[in-house]
Amino acid sequence: MRTIFPSAGEELGLLGLAEVYAYPRARWLRANMVTSADGAAYVDGRSSGLSSPDDMRVFGILRALADVVLVGAGTARVEEYKPARRRPSLASLREGRPETATIALVTRTLGLNLTSPLFTEAPPDARTVVITCAAADAELRAQTAKVADVIVAGEETVDLAAALGTLSERGLGRVLCEGGPHLLGDLTAASLLDELCLSFSPTLAGPGAGRIIAGRPSDARPMTLGHVLAGDDGFLFLRYLAGEEDQ
Repeated sequence: MRTIFPSAGEELGLLGLAEVYAYPRARWLRANMVTSADGAAYVDGRSSGLSSPDDMRVFGILRALADVVLVGAGTARVEEYKPARRRPSLASLREGRPETATIALVTRTLGLNLTSPLFTEAPPDARTVVITCAAADAELRAQTAKVADVIVAGEETVDLAAALGTLSERGLGRVLCEGGPHLLGDLTAASLLDELCLSFSPTLAGPGAGRIIAGRPSDARPMTLGHVLAGDDGFLFLRYLAGEEDQ
């Protein structure tokens, strides 16, 4: 994998990738999504159908750099999420922190499978977090609190800004959002997104699949291109910033 923008560069190893994807500050929300060449966010209902070895390499780097992985409960269910995996080759990136990033699920209804690996296999120092709202069923909230850390943010719906603030207070300020499209849409509509990492798969998915953002309409938001990497498998990896520059 090599840099082709802002200038052509040498091949990047794992630590080189970590440098180009380093978080610019301690509180920062980036999203990582993959899309086909014709704009599809998934194939056969799952984003993994668009992935590749290079894409998984970037995926691993982004998780190693993050404090917490933010994901919608529906996406976690469809993609069969498990606790983040420890990667010995990237252990140096997590010095002074737990060996893996915490997984944080966003759910208004708490319709969760509490026997899934996210709750039964998460390490004690990276216990799964569940973010919900006050309107969620109190009994379900109590059951969830037995196997996860529960954050209540908002009344009828999840207040994402408040949730991010609580995560930051817990030392989880470097946030990596992995979707799905509705969660990314809500974060974008609330102007909470600092950065979008977008993998372009050399695939034509055809009609039917949705885009990486879904939900209620919101204003178009210009972004600034930070870098472009080219993979050996035909993928392109773009990093867009919501502001004009890293700051």
